[in-house]
Amino acid sequence: MRNKFSIIFASLIFGSNLYAQQVGHATVTFVDSLRSNRQIATEIYYPSTMAGNNTPIAPGAFPIIAFGHGFVMAWSAYQNFWDALALEGYILAFPTTESGIAPNHSEFGKDLKFLISKIQNSGAGSAVPATSVGNTSAILGHSMGGGSAFLAAENNLAITTMVTFAAANTNPSSITASQQVTVPTLIFSGVNDCVAPPSQHQDIMYDATAAAYKTQINIAGGGHCYFANSNFNCTFGESTCSPSPTIVRDEQQLITNDFLKLWLGFFLKNDCQKAQAFQDSLLLSSRITYSQNQSIACVTGVKENFPQNAFTVFPNPFSSAITIEMVDEPISSINIYSVVLQNVEEHTFSGANPKVVLDFNSLNNGIYFIKINNKYWKKVLKSS
Repeated sequence: MRNKFSIIFASLIFGSNLYAQQVGHATVTFVDSLRSNRQIATEIYYPSTMAGNNTPIAPGAFPIIAFGHGFVMAWSAYQNFWDALALEGYILAFPTTESGIAPNHSEFGKDLKFLISKIQNSGAGSAVPATSVGNTSAILGHSMGGGSAFLAAENNLAITTMVTFAAANTNPSSITASQQVTVPTLIFSGVNDCVAPPSQHQDIMYDATAAAYKTQINIAGGGHCYFANSNFNCTFGESTCSPSPTIVRDEQQLITNDFLKLWLGFFLKNDCQKAQAFQDSLLLSSRITYSQNQSIACVTGVKENFPQNAFTVFPNPFSSAITIEMVDEPISSINIYSVVLQNVEEHTFSGANPKVVLDFNSLNNGIYFIKINNKYWKKVLKSS
């Protein structure tokens, strides 16, 4: 119960609505002149001062998110995402292209990539002027759209981050494309997904991607279609295979939103508290398992700067005690900072001791920075 409460509490604290009380909607058809004037019909959702079509956007500049739909799935199946994110201060663009039974995955990926740059430069119709679009962006996608998101993110440094949900391998291969994806990447998987089983799709994408920051979250009992709202085509496809989900749709979407809002809040809005909450939630939640190559944290003003082999800090991650050992100089001081650079502990030492063992059992789980002798920085993770 504590684990479940912790992540819900984090969502309530860090996912509050600061921007608007309503969601606005507009339908815009964009034209890509570099692809024979390809028309990209797109549904736009945004934080607004009132609900409805083409209503005024709320004051401010908001990150832009392009979202790719699944195979033979309509954009309307993803209302759970625009309901969750527009009120958090994001503009969402859902291209309705490639929705037939013979989709062109390559063109769909190019649509997602195009929408980000187009909307940032020109806005999205009269309701969403360019001045309301921020300079950070994300490409999201479910199933086929998740695989196409990898195609859109390949060698693409213009976007800030990418998030996928039950991503399915595409043609051309999103697994191959993932090797050239370097932006921070969050991959959601349902453990009971029989349509795009993680072992055949998302696990391989996670291993292959070149992202400096990558995390895969596996939702216990989760299915393929539950990332979206109920829709006939996906449900029918999932009914023909096994295993079936062992949780309900609302629970899978709640888990997804808990982590998604924190990830986007950090990478698109530079909210340091959400980075720490994301890491804490990974450790505390009993509803998921995860893989991660590197924890996320704000590092503004902090650089791990030290001569090679100047000291060692172990174990890292640690659960209670940690050992710090210098190579060529004694330890005179150690400061412990939180992920938002709040000084939480200070230690001073006399004599010429090059090695100290400190008990940090009283610290909460999470990311910390250690500053040694007032000049060397090291990032550590406490997990019980």
